[in-house]
Amino acid sequence: MSERDSRELVERWVALAGEETRGIGADLVARYGEPHRRYHTRDHLTAVLDLVDELAAYADDPDAVRLAVWFHDAVYDPERGDNEERSAVKAERVLADTDLPPATIAEVARLVRLTAAHDPGPGDRNGQVLCDADLAILAADPEKYAAYTAAVREEYAFVPDEYFTTARADILRSLLALPALFHTPPARERFEQQARHNLQTELMLLEAGSPRP
Repeated sequence: MSERDSRELVERWVALAGEETRGIGADLVARYGEPHRRYHTRDHLTAVLDLVDELAAYADDPDAVRLAVWFHDAVYDPERGDNEERSAVKAERVLADTDLPPATIAEVARLVRLTAAHDPGPGDRNGQVLCDADLAILAADPEKYAAYTAAVREEYAFVPDEYFTTARADILRSLLALPALFHTPPARERFEQQARHNLQTELMLLEAGSPRP
């Protein structure tokens, strides 16, 4: 993403949260530009924000969902397993210094934590929109999906192949075990079938490449 695009992303934050929070937006944009990121980048942030805009009518509080998008990968260290929790805590701390109501801040943090499992309840309209937008990459065309999986592998380059394959396969199985990957009507119609196909194909390839016991 170019510097111009990054500046425009900051302006997008300002339009959402107010001029007085510009510094928060600039810090978040810088975080999504950290050099160790390959998939969880500014491009990912932009893509999820764009899809939340498309699905906004299905959320009870679209702006809370948008704020959660900004924070959902604010802390991203592949060597740790608590990034969602740490990102939620960061949202609580940073937003406490703004004029946002405590209830909104709590909802933002709840939504960020929800991205650990991507399994919103049947009445959780905000959670459904956030999770649908975050998982939309799973329904990408084969070339884009391959680029996504390659980028994720790069982020975990420090993990030996055999361990990564096992962990990745477990994630794919957990996603495939969900009753539905997508929850809002348009996302389910657009993404569910292709996403399951992509996940099943990736799992099959991982299993085919794993050493036999």
